[in-house]
Amino acid sequence: MKVDWSNKVVLITGASSGIGRALAVELGKRGASTGLLARRADSLREVAREVEAAGGRALVLPADVKDAASVRAAADELRAEFGAIDVLVANAGVGVLTDDPARLGEQVAETIEINLIGAANSAGAVLPEMIARGEGQLVAISSLASYRGLPKSGAYCASKAAMNALFESLRIDLKGTGVAVTIIKPGFIKTPLTAGREAQMPYLLELDDATRKILRAIEARRTAYAFPWQLASIVRLARFFPDSLYDRIILRRQYRE
Repeated sequence: MKVDWSNKVVLITGASSGIGRALAVELGKRGASTGLLARRADSLREVAREVEAAGGRALVLPADVKDAASVRAAADELRAEFGAIDVLVANAGVGVLTDDPARLGEQVAETIEINLIGAANSAGAVLPEMIARGEGQLVAISSLASYRGLPKSGAYCASKAAMNALFESLRIDLKGTGVAVTIIKPGFIKTPLTAGREAQMPYLLELDDATRKILRAIEARRTAYAFPWQLASIVRLARFFPDSLYDRIILRRQYRE
């Protein structure tokens, strides 16, 4: 489906780097107006310059997704500047290493607060207006890590599994409102989140390639999209492995090292 982005307003969280930044710039090339939300104002200003150089419009929105009121204020500012928000990309996330039993609760809480609660705060900041208009789209950037537990990634896997459940529930609740929900589940992508790892990451994707795939799924308003297909197929199959087999296989692959 070909979408005319020149009349679309998109709010992107986690827009200062990685997938968020790449999506903002690509949408700028397609003429979209973007709200760039993240904590680092200086980095957001750099992204805004890239977006505008590419042909789009950008509004810098420094905010912390953990703070519902500040996310709501940022969404209000974006609506006042560019008009109604057509698409939310809930992308803000961290990949905290779950590697210290004494800090397990702290590590899980930190990850859940950003990856899950932050996404919920972002959806809450745009949904009332989308429902009132009878149109809109929520896009959740989840992960293939949401299907089963991975070594030293308990907090991250749990947050993304919960994110899937949250946005799937929202998809069901929003039937008939005109608001679509798309859950994106990527594998390994060359971003700051994967930089510096010595472990081999299967089917590692270039960021530009991943960005184009994500945008195609958004334009098609797919309910869910997992990629690359090779790794997604393996991960889906692994859900049916007996625990003993799965444990033996996965312990040989320390993706977080």
